[in-house]
Amino acid sequence: MEKILTEHEGDVFHGTPRWLSDESAFFLASDERGEFMELAQYSLAEKKFEYVLTPKWDIDGVALDKAGKYLAITINEEGYHKTTLYNPNTLEKLDLKFPSGQISGINFSEDSTKIIFTLGDSTKTVDVWSIDIASGKSKQLTNSPQGVPSDELVKPELIRFDSFDGLSVPAFVYQPKNKKKGERLPVIINIHGGPESQYQPNLALLTQYFVHAGYVVVAPNVRGSSGYGKTYLSLDNVEKRLDSVKDIVSLREHLSTLSYIDIDRIALMGGSYGGFMVLAGLAFYPKLWAAGVDIVGIVNFVSFLENTAPYRRALREAEYGSLEKNLEVLKEISPINSIDNIEAPLFVIHGANDPRVPLSEAEQVVSRLKELGRDVELLVYPDEGHGLAKLKNRVDAYPKVSNFLLRVFKIN
Repeated sequence: MEKILTEHEGDVFHGTPRWLSDESAFFLASDERGEFMELAQYSLAEKKFEYVLTPKWDIDGVALDKAGKYLAITINEEGYHKTTLYNPNTLEKLDLKFPSGQISGINFSEDSTKIIFTLGDSTKTVDVWSIDIASGKSKQLTNSPQGVPSDELVKPELIRFDSFDGLSVPAFVYQPKNKKKGERLPVIINIHGGPESQYQPNLALLTQYFVHAGYVVVAPNVRGSSGYGKTYLSLDNVEKRLDSVKDIVSLREHLSTLSYIDIDRIALMGGSYGGFMVLAGLAFYPKLWAAGVDIVGIVNFVSFLENTAPYRRALREAEYGSLEKNLEVLKEISPINSIDNIEAPLFVIHGANDPRVPLSEAEQVVSRLKELGRDVELLVYPDEGHGLAKLKNRVDAYPKVSNFLLRVFKIN
């Protein structure tokens, strides 16, 4: 007989259940009770959930060994993954230190003596590792190719800045290693898509390229990003959409206080929803930016919802607003209706077969800006969909982006 154990009202996320070895109970991560994903245990005998671990950040991973001796919990703390081993019966922390980095995909060996996981960070490719529970010794099992040594790459600094309404917004800042004293550097603000995504300090090859070339790269998690609680996630919904763009304006104000930043040479870059943020920043705050790079971005929420794949429309309308109920809001937040304001040079990349954000979004932007005589370039790949998946296209596109920024910023 089937029975629903997680009946709820409103938006709730439940993770995958993990059974104890005797099948008397299971663990489940859920955000039903509050802002973050907490760990609950459901007892079959008592027929109820009990919350047993309530961190101030999201639980991002739950793993149990076959013998029921160990429980591994990974917490996403400001984008950093931190894993702790527990006794699943007492929830006592066990003395096991994991290697530093972004841990995911945790599994236990059949005999419960080892933990297997993937590990990487902002300077290392992801590899498979193991750790012996008894000795605490960790070992790298695979060696993924990495052309550039880790010590030549940069780890970002996590900062926070106050936005226009006092909201504290996090951002990761990458600074070139060869930065000279007194030098003011150009900046790329790299805005993630989603919008319900989160920038995390994993290996980002394009970011590292630009940092090595002398740019400061800043990756913010503006309101609407995941990982900071349900309230933060909802702060950009429907009529509040442009508040996230104001976060980028406030970030610029913060950057203006840093001695190594050239405030007159800041470019916006982003893909998908991040592309919308680029276009919105250029259209609604045209005096603040020196350039923009829009990759498969949304410029018109009305045409986007009309033309996106049908299976995605309902999901997207919950975030952006519906054509039936929020048409005026959708028009107001669409950069296409303020596209004449754009002054900064713009580079647009799109896939001809994009089922999520149709090519028509890019064509609207470029057509209008060309009519106005603005500095705009369009790069369309006939064999791509939503983003650049093929290596040959990335190798073609990214040097062109680099050359565009070199030209705009007048870098020799």
